[in-house]
Amino acid sequence: MDLLNTSLLALYAITSLFILIIYNKIKHMTNFDKNIFEKFEYFEDKVEHVLKNEIRINREELSNNIQILRKELIENNALLLNTLTQNNNRGQRDIRETLDTQISNLRHENEAQLDKMRSLVEEKLHATLELRLNASFKQVGDRLDLVHTGIGEMQKMASEVGNLQRVLSNIKTRGILGEEQLDRILSDILSPEQYEKNVKTKKNSAYFIEFAVKLPHNSHDKKALWLPIDAKFPMEDYERILDASEKGDHEKVTHSIKQLETKIKNFAKDIKEKYIDPPSTTDFGILFLPTEGLYSEVLRIAGLSEYLRRELQVVVAGPSTLVALLNSLQMGFRTLAVEKRSDEIRLLLGNVKKDFYKFGDLLEKTQEKLNDASKQIGEASHRSKMISNKLMRVESLPQKEFEYENSEFVNTNGEVNGHKETGQETHSEKRIL
Repeated sequence: MDLLNTSLLALYAITSLFILIIYNKIKHMTNFDKNIFEKFEYFEDKVEHVLKNEIRINREELSNNIQILRKELIENNALLLNTLTQNNNRGQRDIRETLDTQISNLRHENEAQLDKMRSLVEEKLHATLELRLNASFKQVGDRLDLVHTGIGEMQKMASEVGNLQRVLSNIKTRGILGEEQLDRILSDILSPEQYEKNVKTKKNSAYFIEFAVKLPHNSHDKKALWLPIDAKFPMEDYERILDASEKGDHEKVTHSIKQLETKIKNFAKDIKEKYIDPPSTTDFGILFLPTEGLYSEVLRIAGLSEYLRRELQVVVAGPSTLVALLNSLQMGFRTLAVEKRSDEIRLLLGNVKKDFYKFGDLLEKTQEKLNDASKQIGEASHRSKMISNKLMRVESLPQKEFEYENSEFVNTNGEVNGHKETGQETHSEKRIL
């Protein structure tokens, strides 16, 4: 528009200058008629009017063309923006549909896996529950069987207790019971060659001890060293103490304890006088009491056990005490056997030492081979990690490309898409202009 106005103004200036030149020439003419001059002025006005009209018309046409061009430009921009918006919406819709499809597939896969895991867990729980219920029912049944068996055993035990009471009421039977218990303890702990029954331990004596333990010693005649053990069961005195204690009769309790103390001392004197004869025997004997209750009652009598050890060289022992004593003797037997075979053991240890040195050399060689194998395993592990990393990179390529496309199109209000749309508009405007 500026170029057209400039052209018209230049044309108008040239025309005015031409008219002015003609006017000056006509003015200097002497014989020129005044009417001709007026015609020139009229022509000048007409030309000026025509030029102004032409300029106005051109300006109006130019303004209209500019309006039309602006309108077309706006329409083209709107159409282009609409097209870009539709393409963007279509791309976003495609991406959304793709994401929805993949998410739906992933959800279905997860549901299938969860259903599979749920069914597997339910099967295991059902199997475990059924197994435990069966085990519990079986255990309950076994316990009921044990209860029935226990009831039968209790009934049997009740009858046996009655029989035992009848047995214990007989003094001779009680003595046999004590001997049987002592025999059972000795046979459980010692070997048959380590003790004997009914042994005559004292020279020029007609008495035989019920049991005697054979102890090893360093005598040249290789005779055995006997440890005499005699079993006694003063049941009546112990029962009188229990009855008096239950009734709270202190005088009767004291009297019964005195009677038990006297009887225990008499038992110990018999052991000393009849069975102890050093050096054929040990310088002490053992008085065995078959029940722990009787043994503890004897220990509660003040000064009795010390008197028996010091004056009569007799040790009182209950079942648990005798077991501990016999176990100690058994350890002594084993120690003595080891001492007798010390030369063989020393020779055996020498051979073991040589074999151990050979074993050490073998271990060193084995260690070297293990180190070589460890290095090879380390190299194989390193190569395996390298291959695994390469495989992971190959597997992750499609995912990365998908994430890149997703980051370009998902966020419609983001900085990346906004920048992209602005660039497209600028490029489109430049192309239209």
